[in-house]
Amino acid sequence: MESILTTPDGLNFTTGEAILELSYLIAAILFVIGLKLLSHPETARKGNLWAATGMLMAIITTLLLHKDPEGNHISLTNGIVVVAAIVAAGIIGWVIAKKVKMTAMPQLVSFFNATGGAASALVAFLELPFVSGTGVVIVTLAGLTLGSISFSGSMIAYGKLDGKVGDIRAPYMKYVNILLLIALLALIVLISSGTIGSEAPQLIAAVLLGLALVYGVLFVMPIGGADMPVVISLLNSFTGIAAAMAGVIYNNQAMILGGILVGAAGTILTILMCRAMNRSLVNVIIGAFGGGGGAAGDREQGAIKEISVGDASILLAYSRKVVIVPGYGLAVAQAQHIVSELDELLTEKGVEVKYAIHPVAGRMPGHMNVLLAEADVPYDKLVEMADINPTLPNTDVVIVVGANDVVNPAAENDPSSPIYGMPIIKAHTAKNIIVMKRGMGKGYAGIENFLFFNDKTRMLFGNARDSIQKLVTEIKSH
Repeated sequence: MESILTTPDGLNFTTGEAILELSYLIAAILFVIGLKLLSHPETARKGNLWAATGMLMAIITTLLLHKDPEGNHISLTNGIVVVAAIVAAGIIGWVIAKKVKMTAMPQLVSFFNATGGAASALVAFLELPFVSGTGVVIVTLAGLTLGSISFSGSMIAYGKLDGKVGDIRAPYMKYVNILLLIALLALIVLISSGTIGSEAPQLIAAVLLGLALVYGVLFVMPIGGADMPVVISLLNSFTGIAAAMAGVIYNNQAMILGGILVGAAGTILTILMCRAMNRSLVNVIIGAFGGGGGAAGDREQGAIKEISVGDASILLAYSRKVVIVPGYGLAVAQAQHIVSELDELLTEKGVEVKYAIHPVAGRMPGHMNVLLAEADVPYDKLVEMADINPTLPNTDVVIVVGANDVVNPAAENDPSSPIYGMPIIKAHTAKNIIVMKRGMGKGYAGIENFLFFNDKTRMLFGNARDSIQKLVTEIKSH
């Protein structure tokens, strides 16, 4: 028998309710601690464990102590179903995460984000007939809409990143999207105001759900490849906001706080990446950046110069300072471990080695940090763009491994370029530049890279992993 406690103002609550609310508060604190620890590769694993512990605590206390409005605990049957679903999903997620390659990590993030959006949308869809009050109805409809957009949009983002879905660059697409957005907002207003009526709430919600799913698809389809990291972050913030709204529906503090943290983090990251690309969020959404090119990007830039493995190894071995600029090609070649070996070898010879990290390098925020951390590269060797750029004029060699658009000087000196004004890693200011590429293909933005034609640039063609392995062998022989 639970004891009943009374507050000074006459509010009654049971010890079970007090413990449940306290567990949600502790879970929220663990979420914050976990999020803080995730900001550093050395503590990221611990951060995941802290956050997971908070979530586990919230789940257990909810199953044991939660009561419905009538005062009934969760039934044993429902509890078994919930636990079985958690165990099955956990096993599936574990297997997927263990097997996924680092090159497919952005796709995995998009897929997981899609599942979060779908879960929030389903919660809102199923609970809509049972909520009351204009405020709660609006929150439920907004959660349904944002969750659905996040689900379908993230799945399209997954397809784009995996090369299975192309772009739709028709000029009329932005007008279609605007009309759909207006229709969604109008439907939310009509439903929440009671104008449509409540005879068939699920049918009305189904129409809203369908329109939101379509909007999610059409919203992402025109967006070019170079903007996908920003879009993923934006959709992640949508999922967090939708989860917070699901928490409002259930009056669950842990869901509300967890969703707010995810939504806020995703929003802040989206803004930071837009700044890193010198573009507004509106421009990202409607600009269809990527896959095109400016006039200057299409004209012939001059002759390129190649370098042999032998010459490159001598240049590196006798340098004082070397900066490595990693990009998506590094992930594709799975060359992070051999790059780390090259780093260690040069360090043993007295060479100072650093890594220049651009905020939008790769296919998702922090992609290069995670990739290099996997190869046990010390975090203090990873230097952000703003800090590394002033040191590059005194750098003997910059090695560009798989990066393209983030080192393109067109961002600084070609007003006709789509990336003009985007902050870049100023590799062109170094004393010598070695670019490792398979061929002369264009980057994700689909424009020519002026760096390849720089007088100080030498191209080392071939698979990055093989090229670096040959460099390591050559340097060891010196």
